[in-house]
Amino acid sequence: MQKQPAIVDSRTQPKEIVSFFQVTSYLKGQISEIRTGGKTPIKFLTFNNKTDSVWLKMNNLDTAFADFLSPDIDSGNLVALFTEKKFLDQTINAITLTYDPIKTLPDNFYLTHWDVYIDPVTGMVRRIYLIKELPGKITKQLTWNTGKSCTIVTIADDINGKSFVERKVAIKWDY
Repeated sequence: MQKQPAIVDSRTQPKEIVSFFQVTSYLKGQISEIRTGGKTPIKFLTFNNKTDSVWLKMNNLDTAFADFLSPDIDSGNLVALFTEKKFLDQTINAITLTYDPIKTLPDNFYLTHWDVYIDPVTGMVRRIYLIKELPGKITKQLTWNTGKSCTIVTIADDINGKSFVERKVAIKWDY
């Protein structure tokens, strides 16, 4: 005798809870580790093809990373605006979580994309990449290398609409 498939009533089934990786909390935790790590970070600023370096004071860490600590990237406030895709990227040997808008973002919302790269063996985050599109055709990108360094690149358009790297800031705390 063949079993009949069960009838599922979607009203009584629990809904899948969407849970984004808590990027902002993770970055704040990393900043806290920098503060307690015993090494003063060094900041390299490249502007007009010239690079200069300076020690980054601990009380300036929040300011240095402020552009990427808001909005708070978590499930509660962004699940209605973004979708998450998960896949094992064998070319870089990482589980990749990719987040893209699912609809037009509000005018004052500048975060447009982010990725989280996780080591498939250890389950530890290796890198985070965020993109913000600011008014005036300015793009800011953050590449955060867990426990080591980060790079903030500012890209602008010239008068002909051609993009160029306006400024690059690299901060290293594992040297």
